[in-house]
Amino acid sequence: MQLDKLKWGLKLITKNTGSDINTHIYRKLLKVIPDLHTIEEYGKSVVPGFMDLNLDVLQYTPEKIIIALSHYYKHPSGDMIADPDMEIAIYPDREYAEALTYQDSFTYQSVMLDSGGINAKLQRELNIFLSQWLANLVEQGHQITNKE
Repeated sequence: MQLDKLKWGLKLITKNTGSDINTHIYRKLLKVIPDLHTIEEYGKSVVPGFMDLNLDVLQYTPEKIIIALSHYYKHPSGDMIADPDMEIAIYPDREYAEALTYQDSFTYQSVMLDSGGINAKLQRELNIFLSQWLANLVEQGHQITNKE
C-alpha cells in the first residue's frame, strides 16, 4: 500500500480518531507483538500466503523502545527489497507509539528534520499508514513472540 493512496483518508481518519491514533497504533502493536515489553533483539512472523514480517529492536529502555518492522521480497536480481520497512517509537508507560521512518523500494522518509524538529504533517501521514498496515497484519494473523 502506498502513502499516496492513504492521503485521501487523512482527514477522515484523524477526524474519527483525533490524537488517539498513537494509542490505536500501540494497541495494534501489542496484537502483533504480544511480548513487546520483553521481546528479544529480533523476531519474525511467518504466515502462509503472506510476506514474512520481520522485527528488529533498535533501542530498548524502560521509557522508550524503538523497533523496525518490515516486509521484504526477493527481486529477480536476488536483492531483498523493503516493502515497507518502518521505524516506530514506543512509549510503554504512556501506551503510545508513533512512526519515525518509512522506506520502500522507491522512497525513504523520516519525520526528523535536519533542524532537529519533527515534520508533523509527514508524521500524521506515516501514523495513518502504520495504523492501517498493523490492522492488515492483525487480520492476516501475524504475531511475533519471544522464542521459548
